Amino acid sequence: MVDANEDAALAKLLRFLLTAGDASLDGEGLLVLNGRKQPLCRALLEDAVRRGLVSLADGRLRATTEAKAHLRRRLCEAETPFAAQHRDLAPVVVVRDGTRRTAMANRLESPLAALARLKEKTGEAWLPEDALAAGERLHADFTRGGLQPRMTMSWEPRIATRQKGEAGTARDLTDTALAARARVAKAIEAIGPELSGIALDVCCFLKGLETVERERQWPARSAKLMLRAALMALARHYAPPAASPRRTHAWGGEGYRPDLPR
Repeated sequence: MVDANEDAALAKLLRFLLTAGDASLDGEGLLVLNGRKQPLCRALLEDAVRRGLVSLADGRLRATTEAKAHLRRRLCEAETPFAAQHRDLAPVVVVRDGTRRTAMANRLESPLAALARLKEKTGEAWLPEDALAAGERLHADFTRGGLQPRMTMSWEPRIATRQKGEAGTARDLTDTALAARARVAKAIEAIGPELSGIALDVCCFLKGLETVERERQWPARSAKLMLRAALMALARHYAPPAASPRRTHAWGGEGYRPDLPR
């Protein structure tokens, strides 16, 4: 177990070195930075060097790349701090079976996370929650349908064997995957051919906006506007607005008077 006081002193040392860049160590064991000195415990310095958090060479101290990760893990309250340091959990609204639910999502996994933090001049969100939920729903159906390209070799046994001359692509899929693929196809058709490409690139293939602009040779910051239009159209597809009641009309001749209930 690491003592709480020692852990706080180590964090203070790492923050000092990360801010300063590097510092020198004099004979009295004091950190010197632009003439400013700070007391330093020798045992604490030896522990930091042994753990690879601080490098000491020729009397100069410098924080290593592991120091930032150590400080992030220190702020994590989860049971797995090594995994939690790479997460930015936040509540999101998802639409499932026609109902809205709140779930926890890692905002660092999706390029939509950066857009979710943008604000209008009025202080409102630049991208509505309905549009964000629609993008996440498209990504979920894309994943369930098995449309994501495989990065490594599959060592899993085949669900069904296929004889020569038989079509095995759709035959080996489950009903859940087939239904997800059908939902993706309907969503792409609803978005339209002009905007469906950027929705697939960002929501499904998790490409950044700058990558999309470079691949499609678009002007700078244009992908953000195109993606917003695509997600708004997708949100209307998943949750279409209620149809306004139509008024009935009737033609009458000259002198016609309708019968009104008394």
